[in-house]
Amino acid sequence: MTYAAGRHFLQIPGPTNVPDSVLRAMSAATMDHRGPEFGELGAELLRDIKPVFGTTNPVVMYPATGTGAWEAALVNTLNPGDTVLAFETGHFATLWQELARSFGLEVDFVPGDWRHGASPEAVAEKLAADTGHTIKAVCVVHNETSTGVTSRIPEIRAAIDAADHPALLLVDTISSLGSIDYRHDEWGVDVTVAGSQKGLMLPPGMSFNAISDKAIEASKSAKLPKTFWDWAPMLAANERGFFPYTPNTNLMYGLKEALRLLDDEGLENVFARHARHAAATRAAVRGWGLEVLALDEREYSGALTAVLVPADADADKVRALILDRFDMSLGAGLGKLAGRIFRIGHLGAFNDLTLAGTLAGVQMGLKLSGLPADPRGLQAALDVLGEA
Repeated sequence: MTYAAGRHFLQIPGPTNVPDSVLRAMSAATMDHRGPEFGELGAELLRDIKPVFGTTNPVVMYPATGTGAWEAALVNTLNPGDTVLAFETGHFATLWQELARSFGLEVDFVPGDWRHGASPEAVAEKLAADTGHTIKAVCVVHNETSTGVTSRIPEIRAAIDAADHPALLLVDTISSLGSIDYRHDEWGVDVTVAGSQKGLMLPPGMSFNAISDKAIEASKSAKLPKTFWDWAPMLAANERGFFPYTPNTNLMYGLKEALRLLDDEGLENVFARHARHAAATRAAVRGWGLEVLALDEREYSGALTAVLVPADADADKVRALILDRFDMSLGAGLGKLAGRIFRIGHLGAFNDLTLAGTLAGVQMGLKLSGLPADPRGLQAALDVLGEA
């Protein structure tokens, strides 16, 4: 790789750029995680994280990545042999259902084309046919990081309610929390799964479960094996701001600052900013003569845009050239999309000028790769930004 002055453009859809003030907060001296000062910090964070989820219920924090939060959602609510309904919306939805199978759960995995979100109609059909209520949970990835497709959670909740079915609703918001409008309580979600390294603007290493009263009740009889992930001791310790084992203290300092940044901007403004940047990015993609992977405009992601390259092109070669020439990292295609797409992350600590620079780098890289790169693409994005 040639030497590049200036900062690296990290435009993958997570981990995202960490704001300087968050980095400075994490550099503070580590405190005694059993002392009174830490108890005050823990209580503050457990309170202040709730509005980001749109909940007044408990939010459990783990020193783990999002995969751990997936596991915690399953093992705290389900029993061996239970059936869960899941949807093939992309690479991460596929991994979550594989994790479920590894615990001996039966998974009804609805096939998908990776260009659409979970189908509310399929939810209604599956649950209406399940008169014996063998399906115990519906698992949905809100924003599929591998595809840039956002599933319509309120419509899925409505489908569950219309079927009068008691299944729990478990939702992965790892790449949507703090970037795309999300309402745990209002949408009737039972367990929301999240991670620190995307919209929360932190490094990886912290994950979350927001849990409903119904989920807490289900946990009392859940028999899947768990120790580290067990909600019961966590919730008991959290009442005093503490944790049943060593927490990631310095990440918690960073979380406090990240929550302050989100609160100062206002969550509605945060969501609007992400939606505007996503619209500008899609305008650029179409202006270049390329195709956005997501097909349903109701399911466009505010956090990232997946770009489909022509069939005779290799998206990984495009990414490699852009990294070498312009010191910018773009997201790779995952699973069956490997080499077919590249992903532009536009979430977290991100502004108009950063987006303009990102899209300029992509446009130059496309041109050098011999792919469509009509300069009207970048101008289309700038027009969207200029109208705001």
